[in-house]
Amino acid sequence: MSTAPEPVDLRGPLPGLRYVRQDGIATITLARPERGNALTPGMHRVFRAIWEEVRDDPEIRVAIVTAEGERHFCTGFDVAEAEGEEAAAVFDNRPLAEAVRWSPYQNRVMKPVICAVQGLCVGGGLHFVVDSDIVLATESAAFMDTHVNVGMVGALENIGLARRLPLGTALRMTLVGRGYRLSARRAYELGLVDELYPDADALREGALSMARAMLENSPRAMALSKQAIWGSLERGYTDALELGWSLVRLHWSHPDFREGPRAFAERRPPRWNPDPNARGGGEGA
Repeated sequence: MSTAPEPVDLRGPLPGLRYVRQDGIATITLARPERGNALTPGMHRVFRAIWEEVRDDPEIRVAIVTAEGERHFCTGFDVAEAEGEEAAAVFDNRPLAEAVRWSPYQNRVMKPVICAVQGLCVGGGLHFVVDSDIVLATESAAFMDTHVNVGMVGALENIGLARRLPLGTALRMTLVGRGYRLSARRAYELGLVDELYPDADALREGALSMARAMLENSPRAMALSKQAIWGSLERGYTDALELGWSLVRLHWSHPDFREGPRAFAERRPPRWNPDPNARGGGEGA
């Protein structure tokens, strides 16, 4: 009989990661620079626990994913760790929703997530790029996929690439493998990267500045707005608009719907309600 995994203590040392919460911002840092910030099987359940906390804790308003060092953002899955019980738990034959929980999207996080990339991002590291809301990068960053080089199927991250890049570029990365690196400048030109920075220090400050700007917004309105936009990628245009309209109407009953215009009229900062299920005096469905 299988036993449930032990809960992860997010306040203690974490394998290959640093997780810091401060002033409404959760910063998740890949911290194995000596191994190219590669992912290990043991990190999977830690990421799942982190994203669940980010998703469910109203004190966390925005998340940033970044990495230690300047050479590598993430070199993908550490193939040296692809054996043993922990690896078997990652590579077992479970449904997608149970088996793969690396990224914010895979954990249904509807709060804003910024991915700040420096150095080389490879394979599994692309989970964080394609499934974050905004992608920032240094000028020296680069993106590459090597699934086929090591006999694996490039699918999940690669489908995400095809959503954010021209199809030919996504296929070139997928099928050429390590023979093609997409530079940060070209990724910016094609839309995979939203803003470029000269170095890692500027990147970190840019990510924090963007996160702090988001803290000024209604958490509930941002969550529903994000849900509308990501949800549109899974629907046709008409169905996406219907989803969007239902989310607009849903927000009418939340206190933030009244607080925003009232604060604007009174020329003061708004006092947002952190409870996504709070009910206010708005009208509508």
